[in-house]
Amino acid sequence: MRFEFHDPSGTLQVTQAHAARVDTLTGKRIGFLSNEQWQAHRMLPALKALIEEDFPGVEVLPIDTFPQGNSEILKESTAARVKELEVDAVIVGNAS
Repeated sequence: MRFEFHDPSGTLQVTQAHAARVDTLTGKRIGFLSNEQWQAHRMLPALKALIEEDFPGVEVLPIDTFPQGNSEILKESTAARVKELEVDAVIVGNAS
């Protein structure tokens, strides 16, 4: 008797790698891209405060520095703004 198993999840071809992780948060500028999902207005400012408390020397930009919402996150103008402000890392969050 022979059993065959098939993985129904399929595979994805990676066409673009994610950016490398920063080695430290010290001296880095961090930005938030919020899709404004449930409780983002409460969670993301709290996360900002915790990062600033735990990592002295980090600059965390205000939550509203970049346009917010799913339709805004993907725009080239948002990416250009991130680059313009010389952000070292971005946290993309739905807050929940």
